[in-house]
Amino acid sequence: MNGEGKNIVILGAGESGVGTAVLALKKGWNVFVSDFGQIKEEFQDELNELGIEWEAGQHTFEKVLAADLVVKSPGIPDKVAIIQELKYKSIPIISEIEFAGYYNTAKTICITGSNGKTTTTMLTFHILKKAGFNVGLAGNIGKSFAKQVANENFDWYVLELSSFQLDGMIDFKADIAMLLNISPDHLDRYNYEMQNYVDSKFRILQNQTSADWFIYNADDETIVNEISKRKPEAQLAPFSLKQEFQEQGAFADDKQITININETFTMSIHDLALKGKHNTQNTLASGLGARILDIRKDVVRESFSDFVNVEHRLEFVAKVHGIEFINDSKATNVNSTWFALESMENPTVWIVGGVDKGNDYSELTELVREKVKAIICLGTDNQKIIDAFSGVVETIVEAGSAMDAVGYGYRLAKKDETVLLSPACASFDLFENYEDRGNQFKAAVRSL
Repeated sequence: MNGEGKNIVILGAGESGVGTAVLALKKGWNVFVSDFGQIKEEFQDELNELGIEWEAGQHTFEKVLAADLVVKSPGIPDKVAIIQELKYKSIPIISEIEFAGYYNTAKTICITGSNGKTTTTMLTFHILKKAGFNVGLAGNIGKSFAKQVANENFDWYVLELSSFQLDGMIDFKADIAMLLNISPDHLDRYNYEMQNYVDSKFRILQNQTSADWFIYNADDETIVNEISKRKPEAQLAPFSLKQEFQEQGAFADDKQITININETFTMSIHDLALKGKHNTQNTLASGLGARILDIRKDVVRESFSDFVNVEHRLEFVAKVHGIEFINDSKATNVNSTWFALESMENPTVWIVGGVDKGNDYSELTELVREKVKAIICLGTDNQKIIDAFSGVVETIVEAGSAMDAVGYGYRLAKKDETVLLSPACASFDLFENYEDRGNQFKAAVRSL
């Protein structure tokens, strides 16, 4: 796409926005960056060095509406005034990934799902790196995709994609697409209509041809129903913990995983670095991707056994007087927390709460009854959690900070028990983001 002499407006000046500005400038666009909030100093410096015009704390309507193309941050909802005005004027609005895709010549492995996408993305990237691929990591993780397209020369990218990013992608195509699961999340952005959210996730399939691959969770009813309706053109590679696939696909029982693509690959489940059923699914998805690319079995095997998971995702923090503290701050929805509780083996003191995105806690009732001995609410409004679990768990207390929560956890748990931070909620009421929440939790544990 030729940008010479055309105006591009970038809404949001975080990692992806500034990366987009770098690529747009290189491709001849007239660039203007506008952020309704404040812009970090490092990003201001970068924009200034490049001579790119920017504003913070406002959107100047006439400047934004002079755009031929708008690239918006995935965090900006469609209902804000400036987006509505752009739509009214039929000015195209796309995501950073779509824009970078116009100029990207590398092949892509694109991963989405309500849960597990960061882990699966990191594991897939880990395997490709180990196999000697010239590969970049981007999307919802790592450095900006657009900036890497501008400055790097990779042959492959592994991209983690959220539904918000997919919403702004039109012509983009994944060479290998992975859909891990679909559970209600972010429904506030989809008019509380589950089908809208499902449609958004299925955009991962758009523009795929019979030369491409679609890896999906065959145990997820929503996904299986949608596939039967949509009949994708791509080659299908399902994974399952319930059924065996004699042809293309992967499955696991409680003893081993089996991947049937380009010969059969098996490995003992006890040798996998990632524990828990949900992580077995993530491993199967990554393994299918690796074997589609014909990466050697010994490389896959080694990668599966030496992978270190991402921070804030079921991260072991410390053992204090026999009490284990686990940081799962990245669990910002009920489904993520379900997986965390499901993998707990000891009696658990559960720290939960924050900004609720329309959560239905009833999905957790059975697991909580089975695994949880006490609940610590960590949010400014905890009533919904208290109502949901009164009568299920005897002890429910409220904490106003990570330090308080850890103090309660230490008092309520005994030797050989676990204190788990797995909030099932966003963090913006008490913390900057889930990383800040996880870091404060870890600091509090270390100060015990």
